[in-house]
Amino acid sequence: MGILDSHPEYTATSSLDDLRAAEYSYLDEQDHVYLDYTGAGLAAKAQHAAHAARLSGTLFGNPHSQHPPSASATTAIATTRARVLAHLNASPAEYVVIFTPNATAAARLVGEAYPFRRGRRLVLTTDNHNSVNGLREFARQGRAKTVYVPTTAPELRVDTAALLAALPRSTARGVFSTCFGGEGRKKDGRNGLLAYPAQSNFSGVRHPLGWVSLAQERGYDVLLDAAAYLPTATLDLSGATKPEFVIMSWYKVFGYPTGVGCLVAKREALERLGRPWFSGGTIQAVSVGVSWHRMAGGEEGFEDGTVNFLAIPDVGVGLDWLAGVGMGKVEVRVRCLTGWFLDRLKGLRHSDGRPMAVVYGPRGTEMRGGTVTFNFLDARGRVVDDRIVGEEAAAARIAIRTGCFCNPGAGESAFGIRFPRDALRRLMSARHVLGLDEYVGLLGLPSAPGAVRVSFGVVSNTADVDRFFGFAEKTYKDRVASSEGLPPRTNC
Repeated sequence: MGILDSHPEYTATSSLDDLRAAEYSYLDEQDHVYLDYTGAGLAAKAQHAAHAARLSGTLFGNPHSQHPPSASATTAIATTRARVLAHLNASPAEYVVIFTPNATAAARLVGEAYPFRRGRRLVLTTDNHNSVNGLREFARQGRAKTVYVPTTAPELRVDTAALLAALPRSTARGVFSTCFGGEGRKKDGRNGLLAYPAQSNFSGVRHPLGWVSLAQERGYDVLLDAAAYLPTATLDLSGATKPEFVIMSWYKVFGYPTGVGCLVAKREALERLGRPWFSGGTIQAVSVGVSWHRMAGGEEGFEDGTVNFLAIPDVGVGLDWLAGVGMGKVEVRVRCLTGWFLDRLKGLRHSDGRPMAVVYGPRGTEMRGGTVTFNFLDARGRVVDDRIVGEEAAAARIAIRTGCFCNPGAGESAFGIRFPRDALRRLMSARHVLGLDEYVGLLGLPSAPGAVRVSFGVVSNTADVDRFFGFAEKTYKDRVASSEGLPPRTNC
């Protein structure tokens, strides 16, 4: 069955095939099938050309100086900040843009500076990238409680009622506290922080953006991880969805530049953060003779050292490029290819009629993005080790992702992993650093889980899908697979 039989709207995206031939021709010239857009986007030739033209035509210097090259860099950075806010439809009176190396660094900025303390909560969904899971260590240091809201198999979604149960309203708002007998200081009335992904990097599930206002109504700040969402969707910060913090990595959106991400934060929320250190570029004044400093206001107080002033303008180039392509068109194409891929994956059968694959996450296209996670099943119904699939796909010049994708919670839900009551004691009793397989054995679990992930992006096409399924049927139909001889898993 062709894609137009089930998704006739795919024809409206035909201009993307012309775009691929003109600007992404390296894919076909090098015989690549690229199906790892959740890992990283791909850059158009025009993006690289714009970078070269800018550097050859203008001299840029450290923006902390006052000379003309410095002014050029300062202007380019300011222009890019404005372009990011425009892309998110965010008011510059309400939001600021802080440039970071990636989404991980953006999350850390919030975690290390957030006023966690006893009585406050960090609420996380079990479907979170490890860069967000790591916030719990900052909460632990501040003696705040971390609460996980579970995802439920097989769809790997989170029940809104369960989320709200994890966000209780506090009765201690507005009370005064004293510090060492000093003047009473009024608490800011926040109950804690909710952090969750707009789109799962594991399953492609799109979690409701409406949770943002629900959490805020209960007195919680919200950190929205938009890293997997923004490559194929738009985020509007002008309406009801106004999280305090949004994190993103731009290479995931349009492939170039790498090493540039953003923390987009509400100005009033930024003022409530307290950084645990200062550095070059973050201070208004500092003394060595007296142990005193004053942080710079706004984004300057959070951009450590010198930002990547030669690459940051490429973010504006990428956003302009996507605007010209049309994000609506990209969304339609990705949705059509995802639905067609899922239908074909569910239709894979061994000669005796047994299914050749098991899908983790939504089987349809409603409230999900273009990321599909699954495992192949061999002729006995056993999972084909994802490491085998990764090696064989790479040999066929098909780029996919295998493993657990830095999202252990979603994987644990997908694979039905249940930990023993004394799991933490067993892990803490380990006297040396253990690999992932050893940790799993210590807990008495059957094996370290892994999966196969396919994800679509701006110039994915039907030929990519056809070639993948040609590979799948040729390689795994009626096959009896073995994991013998594979090296142990060392990490996730």
